[in-house]
Amino acid sequence: MGKLIISGFALALSLLMVGISFADKPTDFDNNGNVLARTSDTGFDEWGYNRVARIFSGTGASWCLARGAPADCLGIYSPDKLVMKWNAEWDRGNAEGWANPPYAAWEDNEWNGVGVTGGSGAVWHYKIKWVGTCGADGTTLPDGGYCIWGQFEVLMDQGTDPNAGHLWYAQATPNGYGS
Repeated sequence: MGKLIISGFALALSLLMVGISFADKPTDFDNNGNVLARTSDTGFDEWGYNRVARIFSGTGASWCLARGAPADCLGIYSPDKLVMKWNAEWDRGNAEGWANPPYAAWEDNEWNGVGVTGGSGAVWHYKIKWVGTCGADGTTLPDGGYCIWGQFEVLMDQGTDPNAGHLWYAQATPNGYGS
């Protein structure tokens, strides 16, 4: 009985393996398994934006090009890898020119220039949320963050500079986006 169960399992596994070996190769990936850029309403465009999922995955240069700027608009950071995430409130604020508050808007930016040819060599992470009028850029806020763009707080600004090591410029408490 045990040999029959093992034989049945081996047969099922063999059939499964045959099915897998003849499956079509996915067309949205290159030979290394990387997602290929594609333009659609539900996928990533040629610059790295997936506006439905509210994710950007590209480089500083592709971010520049999406804005109509030259590919080197960020200088040494242009070749760096960049991942941005944001919520629907961020989109609403942008669409309204931030004129109809309040907003529960936030965004997250992650830069990586390590191992990038011609890149900065830095790795940096920012968390930003809308807070309303907060002062001039760089104004320190009571929770440990700082103000940018007149109405946004940088909750977290930390990373590694190849010449200066790990640095913290903001670490608000609490460090989450809240509601």
